[in-house]
Amino acid sequence: MNGPYWKNKKILITGADGFIGSHLTQRLVNAGAQVRAFVYYNSFSSWGWLETLAKEEQERLDVFMGDVRDPNGVETAMKDVAIVFHLAALIGIPYSYHSPDSYVDTNIQGTLNILQAARKLKAKKVLHTSTSEVYGTAQYVPMDERHPIVPQSPYAATKAAADDLALSFYRSFDLPVTVVRPFNTFGPRQSARAIIPTIITQIQSGTKTIQLGNLAATRDFNYVVNLVDAFLALAQATKTDGEVFNVGTGDDISVRGLVDLVSKITGKKVRIAQEKKRFRPQKSEVERLQCRAAKIKKVCGWTPRVSLEEGLELTCRWFQDNAHRYKAEIYHV
Repeated sequence: MNGPYWKNKKILITGADGFIGSHLTQRLVNAGAQVRAFVYYNSFSSWGWLETLAKEEQERLDVFMGDVRDPNGVETAMKDVAIVFHLAALIGIPYSYHSPDSYVDTNIQGTLNILQAARKLKAKKVLHTSTSEVYGTAQYVPMDERHPIVPQSPYAATKAAADDLALSFYRSFDLPVTVVRPFNTFGPRQSARAIIPTIITQIQSGTKTIQLGNLAATRDFNYVVNLVDAFLALAQATKTDGEVFNVGTGDDISVRGLVDLVSKITGKKVRIAQEKKRFRPQKSEVERLQCRAAKIKKVCGWTPRVSLEEGLELTCRWFQDNAHRYKAEIYHV
């Protein structure tokens, strides 16, 4: 998937400074693409996780500092671009209970700005990033793309709205949009607000008791390399316009099961204490997510090449080397 297809392709990646975006950016730069990395404007001129890339990788980037909420900046960033990977979003579920307005502004209005600019500038392909959270708790498993959309948090609701906006631009204006719907992605550089970094950083901190919320909830965890593979496969595929593609492994595991796996990998046994503040509101809790990814396999031949266990080993190793970047003692919303 790193072949000649990407050589000198002009690419825009929004959210390039984030967890998944930085991995996608790095892969495309090394595949020879001309990558414009849209990063969130800040007064520190920080490029986020892109600053951890090798110097020669950074030098090949065209970094654009802006805000997807600004239509003028979005249009400027998209000039002369063929393929757009739209990943920029507010993603923390707990924070969406406190500040839903900001999720509407970024996830819905920001996506609208991307779509409007892509339409005006005639982008060849837009890959819009969704989330399995739009499905809500599984009504049947494994969950395919026909599963009902039942968002249970303000975050999920804004992502569902953004998905519908993207698809409406395909139906209304023939904009070549593909919706990529990842299940729970994990790996190096992930925010500590996510469950796997929460477990790993607490265990690696040396504490004997880690603080968690719902232990019975299950998720389909997919290593970030697998998701990058899926993005690239879908970008190269034909007949994906106006379609939604789930990306996941087909297996789910409980939070308690994750603790057991990480304990085994690190060789550290811990007790678990449940904290009330780490639980979602009862009707907002998504109890189970398990992916059916038959559609992307049929269209692109994609299957995950890194297993959960292998991915956890790689992730634990990375977090051990980057412990100074995280505050294990703090609950991150």
